[in-house]
Amino acid sequence: MEPTPNLPVRADIVQLRDGTHIYTDQLPTAFQQQGPPPVVHIHQAPPDRTGQRVALGTGIGAGTVAAGVYFGPLLVGVITSVAISLAVVALVAVATTWGLVTVVRTVTQDGDQAAKNLRKARRRSR
Repeated sequence: MEPTPNLPVRADIVQLRDGTHIYTDQLPTAFQQQGPPPVVHIHQAPPDRTGQRVALGTGIGAGTVAAGVYFGPLLVGVITSVAISLAVVALVAVATTWGLVTVVRTVTQDGDQAAKNLRKARRRSR
């Protein structure tokens, strides 16, 4: 029986530059990787994950990062809701002020006209 060339390579076997295969636990120290890469560029992260990468880089726990992931969008929603509510309150205040000013001007003009008519009537009656 001949070996099948299309079989997947096991995960613990790697191919060296010279083409030979070796188990990963037998790699020379020059080929063994130790931990994450030495340089992680924060600017390569998507905008919503940059804060989490900075937080993890400073050594705070993953729970804090998870809270940031969960509460970040929630906080944005709450702030947006508050801003919309304040905008509606401001609109109502402007409309009320405009209405009051209009009513006061109208009443004042009618009052001035009534006072003029009253003065004219007194002059005629004398």
